[in-house]
Parts: sequence; structure tokens; C-alpha cells
Amino acid sequence: MTRLLVVEDDPDLGLALRVLLARRGYEVSVAEDGREGLRLLFAERPALMILDLLLPELDGWQVLDRTRDMSDLPVLVLSGLGDVDDRVRGLRSGADDYLVKPFAHPELLARVDALLRRSGPGSWAGESVGEDLRLVPERRAALWQGSEIRLSDIEYRLLQLLVRNRGRVVTTEQLLDQVWDDPTSIGRDRVKFAVLRLRRKLRTAGGPASRDPLEAIRGLGYRYDSSPDGRRAR
Repeated sequence: MTRLLVVEDDPDLGLALRVLLARRGYEVSVAEDGREGLRLLFAERPALMILDLLLPELDGWQVLDRTRDMSDLPVLVLSGLGDVDDRVRGLRSGADDYLVKPFAHPELLARVDALLRRSGPGSWAGESVGEDLRLVPERRAALWQGSEIRLSDIEYRLLQLLVRNRGRVVTTEQLLDQVWDDPTSIGRDRVKFAVLRLRRKLRTAGGPASRDPLEAIRGLGYRYDSSPDGRRAR
């Protein structure tokens, strides 16, 4: 059963969310402050977190920031802060979706289902992704075939997004929006050159005969291939 974590300081709303999501077939844990939320996050490693922002102990912004240092699991912010600036800040701080209270139950369920459908298995600090790659979020680095690669923030976010969608094509527009925070899709060459830099670093770490996990899909975007018999580096 898929496990979800709800971090919500209103006990009535927390209970309502637990019941709603349990009826959908999810196993749900609820934390009523940010510190307890982080404890349950790392103890239970849920598939998705629903996060309020105005929390005691640690606020939701701090919880989101610490979560992104350790994991790429999907995070849906559920907050009474509905201004555009708050929504933009939430999404740019690492939330995958943002829903303003009050909310319709069917919409919340649809968003949770969609996030889980789009995301691959979440990666955690120190955990491997496939046989060759391990992301190290606390150092913005990656271990490729046993060798550590230091990455810029853009390179790390680019690789993380491709890995999270491994096996699926991520379009250039999606990369610009989610890695560069550029929803206008201006400057598409930035994606091409960032992928080239990433490939060089992977090849340097793995050697000239190592496989190339980054596949360019002409006219669409890029795909991370985690299969051990994937393409060879060129």
C-alpha cells in the first residue's frame, strides 16, 4: 500500500485528510508540527508528502527546504497562503504542486494521484538510482559508476529531474520551466549545452567506454535510460 505523509497542524483537517486518503486506498501518517513531520519523513520514507506552511516548531518552508536536501519525493503544498507570490515561492522552493485552502476533496485526490503517477520511485540521500548512479543531494553531487561528480546547481537539478522521470521523455519546455524557472521557454540552447556538460562529466567519471544514460529525443527533449545495456558513450 502506498504510504503518504500529511503535515498539518489543524487536528480536525489532519483527521479529515487521513480519512479521505485512506478511503482512496493510501496508508496515511499525520504530523501536527514541522519537526514531527521531518521525523516521520525520514523514518517512514513516504511516497508523497502533503505539507502545510504555517506550522509550529519548524514552518513549512523550512520543512520543504530540508526535504529537498535529502529526497526528491513529490511534495504537494496545501496552504491557506493563496497569493501568487506564495504559490510561486512554493513551486520554486521545490514543491511539485500547490493547492490553496479551502479545497475540493476530488481536486486534492486528483492532484495526489497525478503526482504519484508522474513520479518515479523517490530517491533519498545515499540511495542508488539504478545500478550505476547515486544522487547525493546534500553535496549537490552524483556518484556515477563509483566516481563522484561535482555538479553545479543547474546540472544537479537537470539530472535529478531526468532521473525522476527515468524511462520517459522530458520535453525541453519542461526542463526550462522546472530547472531554469523559465516558463517562457526562451533560450533553449541552455538545455543543450547543460546536457553536453553533464555528458562530459559522466564520461570523465565512467571512462570513454561507459554507457551514456542521457538520450536526446529529436524535436522533443531528453530521456534518462537506467538500463545497464543502454547506449554507449559517443
